[in-house]
Amino acid sequence: MSLSVNLAFFCSFLSLIFHALFIVVKAQNNNGNGVVVSTQLWCVAKNNAEDAPLQQAIDWACGPGGANCKLIQQGGPCYDPTDIQKTASYVFNDYFLKNGMTDDSCSFDNTAAITSLNPSYGNCKFPASASASNGSFSGSTAAAMGSNSADFSACDKILGTIWFWLLITIHLFFVILQVN
Repeated sequence: MSLSVNLAFFCSFLSLIFHALFIVVKAQNNNGNGVVVSTQLWCVAKNNAEDAPLQQAIDWACGPGGANCKLIQQGGPCYDPTDIQKTASYVFNDYFLKNGMTDDSCSFDNTAAITSLNPSYGNCKFPASASASNGSFSGSTAAAMGSNSADFSACDKILGTIWFWLLITIHLFFVILQVN
């Protein structure tokens, strides 16, 4: 490659790095409010969990654990005697929502895991509500990621900045040099 092409790539790369850092610093200095991300979480049975431990966890959650197990009983919309994972998932999720939505409230002797994929099926609707604040869960529906996070989805802000147009101008300048 010629020197001008190498220089063009180098300048473009430096401009992109500088602009990315500018966006991060600007987002971090956003009055300390941080970035708010909306998410939903569920506690479900792990795919590789054995049936016996799942049944023990269901029995405990529906008994001393205090989970609402009416919907998994015969005639309920979540009743499926052929799929213990679906049954356990509904019970685990109910317990999880009632008990602080923490990693501990979604363990069940390591047979459960937290997911952002909605496990609802047919008429069986799994309620969801969660948030994360610096990695710990709380009971709202928005997740505040703290003041050290940045929003990189603001493409309209990038197009409106002088750095973007400066980068385009520099790049076009070196392309013209290359053609001549």
